[in-house]
Amino acid sequence: MLQDKIDIIKKTFEESIPMHKFLGMKVVLLEKSFVRIEVPFKEEFVGDFRNNRWHGGVIATVMDSVGGIIGAMHFTSIEDKIATIDLRVDYLRGAKPEGIIVEGKIIRMGNRILVARMKAFQNEKLIAEGKGVYNFVRMKNPSSETEEI
Repeated sequence: MLQDKIDIIKKTFEESIPMHKFLGMKVVLLEKSFVRIEVPFKEEFVGDFRNNRWHGGVIATVMDSVGGIIGAMHFTSIEDKIATIDLRVDYLRGAKPEGIIVEGKIIRMGNRILVARMKAFQNEKLIAEGKGVYNFVRMKNPSSETEEI
């Protein structure tokens, strides 16, 4: 049952959301409260053309999406909703013109608020870290199993 949910969320994340398709996001690992995704580099992602570095907004978009996908792991129905309340990203070094890995982990899951911490890497070096706060609305009452992280 859990693997079916993971497969559905992964397929939806990668194939049904136009922005994710454009970015080329691929889910590498998806667990109940943790996700790791890969994003290949594209010329369209350059923000600093002088140094050929990723645009910070692209990295922030990926981080926000990572928070959303781990929230989706806690959906109890297809009608559940998640929306970003706040996103903070600290850029630690310029991202070179190569792929990135972004990981996300739930650090708090309440009745209506989810808080996630995200980290972006290139060649195992931390390039950015962030925190997302999300409004989480369940259309059905969750079981006690769903509430645990």
